[in-house]
Amino acid sequence: MSTPPVDNLELRALEERNRLHQTATELRTKIAAVREKVDPVNNAREHFMGAAAVVSVISLAVGYSFAGIFTRH
Repeated sequence: MSTPPVDNLELRALEERNRLHQTATELRTKIAAVREKVDPVNNAREHFMGAAAVVSVISLAVGYSFAGIFTRH
């Protein structure tokens, strides 16, 4: 069994480095996209009206229940 020539090994190493670099770049891009997607500030801006409606309904229910404790029927 013979060993491959040095030029072939260098070429394979270069291809492997390029493939690793491309994979790392793709990973960085995906991480940036996920961070942007789960950013709490952006999510709060996008869903403000829905969140405000839910909080107000919950507050109304809790306030009504709390007031019911101190009133007699």
